[in-house]
Amino acid sequence: MSFKAYLINQENGKVVSRFVDMHEEQLDPGEVTIRVACSSVNYKDALAATGAGKIIRRFPCVGGIDLAGIVSDSRDPRFAKGDVVLATSYDIGVAHHGGYAEVARIPADWVVKLPPGMTPREAMAFGTAGFTAGLAVVRMEANGLKPGNGPVIVSGATGGVGSVAIEILAKLGYRVVALTGKEAETGYLKEIGASEVMLRQSLDLTKIKPLDKAQWAGAVDNLGGEVLAWMASSMQIGGALASIGLAASHTLNTTVMPFILRGVSLLGIDSVNCPMPQRAEVWRRLASDMRPTHMELMTRTIAFDQLPTVFDDFLKARARGRTVVDIAS
Repeated sequence: MSFKAYLINQENGKVVSRFVDMHEEQLDPGEVTIRVACSSVNYKDALAATGAGKIIRRFPCVGGIDLAGIVSDSRDPRFAKGDVVLATSYDIGVAHHGGYAEVARIPADWVVKLPPGMTPREAMAFGTAGFTAGLAVVRMEANGLKPGNGPVIVSGATGGVGSVAIEILAKLGYRVVALTGKEAETGYLKEIGASEVMLRQSLDLTKIKPLDKAQWAGAVDNLGGEVLAWMASSMQIGGALASIGLAASHTLNTTVMPFILRGVSLLGIDSVNCPMPQRAEVWRRLASDMRPTHMELMTRTIAFDQLPTVFDDFLKARARGRTVVDIAS
């Protein structure tokens, strides 16, 4: 029986993506076969599907770095037919056929059972972006961050990672400052939990001091470059700075002074290679104490057929919050 998939290929040196019909024998090896209910759209997915970034490591490849659904067949004793599961990151959607298909086959070591009380759609409302935000909070807490330490700043605040990070931190009792270049989104950011909205335009990033006024107990950075350097210079003593993305730049021009004079910790957040025990624990917390209360506000759901129409929004920084792809319907 055939099923629908969104395949990314290379033709005449250019990346071309389109819907195709596939059969299960065309899927990559793996112990767990899943009837996909939902996937999601991340910035990485937009780069991969359009060729705007060199994300795909082999052609052809079904896109979608996230998926959630029901196990239809398993050759691994950890999973049984009917289990509701999710899978994100690893090689999914970049070197292994991914979540933009009605059927997926995944190595068992990449699969997580959905935590109690979480549906496939809710799991994909988090997806890689939400999982990354949760991982950042867990890492910062392990480094000593507590609500009483002081405010936490989040850059790229209207994006998927930023929005979920704000929600999680606010729910855990932190005072959250949202850093954004989009003044029109102030209301949205405060509604999802930001105590204050700081406009990126208000910063003079041409004159970053080695040590600036100590303001932040914690920081979640999605941009890299000058914003990350400014954050490092303005961390409090013992502050934790989580580096997640490079939407602005992959470079970092800073000094060692925040790290040796204030004991600032720069935490690299790698959601792809996160060990499975920690991965499962982050998902457990996303379903419990870190579960956002405004997920519907920050999430939109699109039909599978609409998928190609949303990538441009991500590439041009017009996307807000999270986008779930309804595969099963």
